[in-house]
Amino acid sequence: MKTVHEVSEIAGVSVRTLRYYDEVGLLKPAAVSEAGYRLYDDAALERLQHILMYRELQFPIKDVKSILNSPDFDRNRALEQQIELLTLKKEHLETLILFARGIQGIGVRNLDFTAFDARKLDEYVRQAKEAWGRTEAWQEYEQKTEGLSDVQKDVLGAEMMSIFKAFGELRGKDPACAEAQAQVEALKAFITEHFYTCTSEILSQLGQMYAGGGSMTEAIDRAGGEGTAAFISQAISQARG
Repeated sequence: MKTVHEVSEIAGVSVRTLRYYDEVGLLKPAAVSEAGYRLYDDAALERLQHILMYRELQFPIKDVKSILNSPDFDRNRALEQQIELLTLKKEHLETLILFARGIQGIGVRNLDFTAFDARKLDEYVRQAKEAWGRTEAWQEYEQKTEGLSDVQKDVLGAEMMSIFKAFGELRGKDPACAEAQAQVEALKAFITEHFYTCTSEILSQLGQMYAGGGSMTEAIDRAGGEGTAAFISQAISQARG
């Protein structure tokens, strides 16, 4: 048997929380000493493990109590469910880390979430659809972007802005220079990997769209500085093959 203070030390849960769990019927001590101290056995500690796991997954206390008190509660099945949910949470956090790294790479001052919010993205999609309609490229785009979460879209947007920012740092150079052409290849590779196979024809059309004015041009210039969209367009026009 362990006292409430010992359990608090082992589990990293405050004594106050353990007392609250007792009061609401979520975790009752196995016994109470003559001096009035709560005592917990191994079964209570195992139940506490499940409680803490579900709480880590942000289950409301009333739902945790309902699950654990259910006559159908199965320890092994509960563990499988917890592992699955924790895995999903881990994947979500990893995606958020990627997003944060994208922000770090760009620099907060140059980051503009509105450039790639859902409304702007819808506009880009509309323009792309007008350009390529139901081509193989468009079908590939739909396949690659189907099921992407908002966070994943934000990550891609941040990475694209990082490419635009890199172009912006080269604005004073010849669009045909090696550095600018390397960025053209980086842009082409990024689009091919995440959206659709970026052929020379599609890349040329993109260059015209980037410098064509409107929200797309404004977003690119915000990422890389005024004139970046025009510079990208010129660099693309100098690309070979």
